[in-house]
Order: sequence, then structure tokens, then C-alpha cells
Amino acid sequence: MAEQMKTLQPRIVLGITGSVAAYKAAELARLWVKSGIAVDVVMTGAACRFIAPLTLQALSGRPVWTQMWEGAQDGMQHIALSRGAQAIVVAPASADFLARVAQGRADDVLSALCLARECPMFVAPAMNVQMWTHPATQRNVARLRADGVNVLGPDSGDLACGETGEGRMLPPEAIAAAVATHFAEETAFGALLAGRRVLLTAGPTFEAIDPVRGLTNRSSGKMGFALAQAAAQAGAEVTLIAGPVTLPTPPGVARIDVTSAQEMADATFARIDRVDIFIGVAAVADYAPAAPAEQKIKKEASESLTLMLRPTVDILAELAQRAPHVFRVGFAAESQNIAVLGEAKRRRKHLPLLIANRAQDAINADDNEVILLDDSGAHPLPRMDKSLLARRLIREIASRWHQWKKTNS
Repeated sequence: MAEQMKTLQPRIVLGITGSVAAYKAAELARLWVKSGIAVDVVMTGAACRFIAPLTLQALSGRPVWTQMWEGAQDGMQHIALSRGAQAIVVAPASADFLARVAQGRADDVLSALCLARECPMFVAPAMNVQMWTHPATQRNVARLRADGVNVLGPDSGDLACGETGEGRMLPPEAIAAAVATHFAEETAFGALLAGRRVLLTAGPTFEAIDPVRGLTNRSSGKMGFALAQAAAQAGAEVTLIAGPVTLPTPPGVARIDVTSAQEMADATFARIDRVDIFIGVAAVADYAPAAPAEQKIKKEASESLTLMLRPTVDILAELAQRAPHVFRVGFAAESQNIAVLGEAKRRRKHLPLLIANRAQDAINADDNEVILLDDSGAHPLPRMDKSLLARRLIREIASRWHQWKKTNS
């Protein structure tokens, strides 16, 4: 099966939208076909006014898709086309198309395909300079970048409208080169942690007060799950210890579900000797009821309720004693003085690396902004989608782990 996979022809979905630059897409298709890449072309109605589908069909040697419900796959070609593709590349990408994709619309075959994709997406904008620099377009482009879309260009120069400025679509050769570079980098990313074992914790814990109530927090687990997925994509053997969340298990990740801080600690300590890297993302409760009630506590209108709390096990601090041979990464969600309090936590728990963020901004959000804290100081990263941030953090962790191994070997 592995040998069969190696021989499969790579495939790219080329989207074309309404722009004078549509003629350049023909050359882009020709370049990919010449290099042995299969090209499925999808055109919007506006694109068909600038270049004939027949031209792209002749160059690609494959059907050109222009309607939502045409073709095979039980009328679901607008979804099926992206399955197995290495990328969707929209070139040219008009201002209207960028706006619709940023909004998550799916009212034609190309936008639906982009929304349903499971592969990387690239857009090569092409439009008038005022359209490109308009705040609305820039907001849409920022949203797309935050969602993980790769924006290629545009160039500056003479425009079809007779004006000069930003808005020219990149040359086909530059687009093809950028896509090739991206996949070369992906190949390198897939080897960052090859053969290494990574253990993560994610989500909240739940500390029982009685059989139906408990103490917990608002952690969604999204950051931890994104890191688990990124670590697996980087080639690691990943085990994820998850508190009570409903997120799906990332592909290639072994998942262990726990509820309480003690269960999370037990699961971690049982596996820590067999891993190279530990990443503690979970928001573990600091306190738990000292004596949970065996039966539901009944409300008494005239009486207040006092709970006696005890400290829970400090997993990160304990690991400094139990597993000094493991590269340990902690997270800190602070509401103020993020860098100062995060660095104090890092030193207190003897961590090579701590990742700090502002709790109010990170909880239940799809994006995050963090500060990396290590022996060399504080290293802030810009706000970005958590899936993108996870990949950036795995790069940072892998780099520090390799250096740490050299120092501690």
C-alpha cells in the first residue's frame, strides 16, 4: 500500500474567478500539467466571461467544473473534488470572491469547495488598486490569513484598468513556485518530531462536590487539541490526556479521557517515563472539595453552604522531580501581568519553556496570542488562529527540544 501511495499522481484544484487576469490561469494550469501534476479546474460564472472553459479543459485534459450540481459523485462534486487534492489554488481571486470566502459563504461551486476542503488553500488576488487597499478587502484578507489561507501577492504595477499600484496577480511562475515551496516546508515540518513521543494534557478538570455538582473552569481544550494535531503532523507519536470536553480526537493521536485532576495526574505519571516531550496545556483545577458528598446535597433555604477545599496535585511541579529527562512545556493563563507572572511560574516549576496568554482572550476563542518564556527571555507571538499557532508552537518546541537535548545529553 505504501508503494502504491508513492506512485499516486499529485493533484491541485485550480479555481478561477472573474478578473482580466483569468488568462494567466491558463499558463498556471499548463505549468502544473507539464510538471506531472493533475489539475482540476473550477470556474465561477464571472470567470467564464473572461476565458472559455474549453481552453482550460484542453490544457488540463480534464473536465472543467462551473456548476454546483454538475458531474458525478451523486451531485456532490463540489465537495468530492477537494478530497485527495494537495491544494486548492484560486488564481485570480477577485475582491468579491475573497469577501465571500471570508464570510464562509458557499453559494457557488468554487466557494462551496473551499468551505468543504480538507487541504491547504492559496489565493492570488487580482483587482483594482483601490479595491485592494479598501479597508473591507483588507479586513477580509486578514480574516483569511487568520483562518489559515495562504495569500500570494498581489504585485504592484500597471493594472488592466489603466491605473498603477498594488493589485496585479502574481505571475504564474511565482504562484507555482510559492505552492511548491509551501509543500517543501510541509515535508520538513513532517520530520520535525519524527520518531519522538509527545504526551499532552488538554481541557479542564472536574472536581466533584457531590454526584451531580462539581468545580471546573471554562477551558475548551481547543489549544491542547490543536497542539496534539500539530505534533502528530510533525511526525511524533502523540498521546493526549483530555479532560471533559467534546472535541473530536485529532487524526493519528491516541486519546485518554479523564475527569479529575488526580485522574489526569495518574494518567500522566504512568506514561511520563516513555516520552520525550510533555506539553501541559490542561487547565487543571488548583483545588478540589476535601470530602465530596456521597449523595446529592439538598438545598436548605435558610442555610449557607461551606465547602472545604484541598489543593490538588501540581502536575508540572511534580514532573520536575519525577521526569527531569523529559523536555517539559507548561501553559499559563493569566488575567494580568502575563509575562511577569508567567516567568515566575516557569521558574517555580523548573520548566525549560512556558507559554503564557491572557485568560480572558483565550478561553473558548478560536484564536490566541501568546508569549514564549524561556531562559533567554520573553518572545511574543502575534494573534493567530489556534491551528496555525499550534504549528508555530510545535516548531518552537522542536527547536528548543533539540538544543535542550544537546545541552543535557
